[in-house]
Amino acid sequence: MYQKLVRKEVMGILEKEVGSFLDKFLTPIEKIWQPSDYLPDPSSSDFKYDLEEIQTFAREMPYDLFVTLIGDCITEEALPSYESWLMGVDGIDQEKSEIGWANWIRAWTGEENRHGDLLSKYLYLCGRVNMRELEVTTQYLINDGFDLGTSMDPYRNFVYTSFQETATNISHRRVGTLAKQSGNGKLAKMCGVIAADEARHAKAYKHFVTRILEIDPSEMILAFEDMMRKKIVMPAHMMRQSGQKAGELWGHFSDAAQRCMVYTGQDYINIMKDLLDEWKIEHVKGLNEKAEKAQEYLMKLPARLQKITDRISTPDLQFQFKWVKS
Repeated sequence: MYQKLVRKEVMGILEKEVGSFLDKFLTPIEKIWQPSDYLPDPSSSDFKYDLEEIQTFAREMPYDLFVTLIGDCITEEALPSYESWLMGVDGIDQEKSEIGWANWIRAWTGEENRHGDLLSKYLYLCGRVNMRELEVTTQYLINDGFDLGTSMDPYRNFVYTSFQETATNISHRRVGTLAKQSGNGKLAKMCGVIAADEARHAKAYKHFVTRILEIDPSEMILAFEDMMRKKIVMPAHMMRQSGQKAGELWGHFSDAAQRCMVYTGQDYINIMKDLLDEWKIEHVKGLNEKAEKAQEYLMKLPARLQKITDRISTPDLQFQFKWVKS
């Protein structure tokens, strides 16, 4: 078990900096983009043209890429689960009157909430999606919950969010790039602004880990090692569609994302390398013996994962998702 008191003390030290975290990593509500900035205006004389453009490009999107876009939307729409999980992390007190960690989580949630709003409205307008099936999957994903392997430990949760925000940045950015290559400028812009948010959020959570490494290096290294031994599971790993059991759809969605090269096993390794570099894990000093062994394990892990990834092949067979209208 982790040392609960120590974690809370460290979170208390960092809580004094939350005000600066909000200013540095998040954008004021009055200044940040909103979904309506990128969606066609129904009151505009150009609405019919804009709608036709969206639907034409949607019909032309390759199946795997389109499915990945839908899955990304569903992942974003399951935001209530992520907020409630983080609010339960040790060292986070919702009842504090002064600015603290709860303010960060609410503000972060507010920014993230726009992502699902934008993508779900786009998918509704595009005419290629069975919206009821999409909504069923989203409700199941919230209802089924998840186990991230972090428990309520802030150190493990910050490792997870650093990894996951980087992964979502990659996924949205790649969908946007592929959309732009086919001339779908509207979707490319949508994915681009979402990806930019994810990049800022990843930078924030990485910074939190950097600060903890300065205060409690051995325990932070051990938490990082534990998360990587377990492997980072994606927040939508319990994904299912109607008629399925929890988790049955995740492998098919993951295969689709791999086939269209939006998010791959290689990306997992590259994120791991990015975190090792960002946190300068190789050069962290003042570790106890157990943490030094964890440090050694972490530095060797990318090469081990590379050998495994090089041997894995992605199934060629496309799975028929109920999300997509036939």
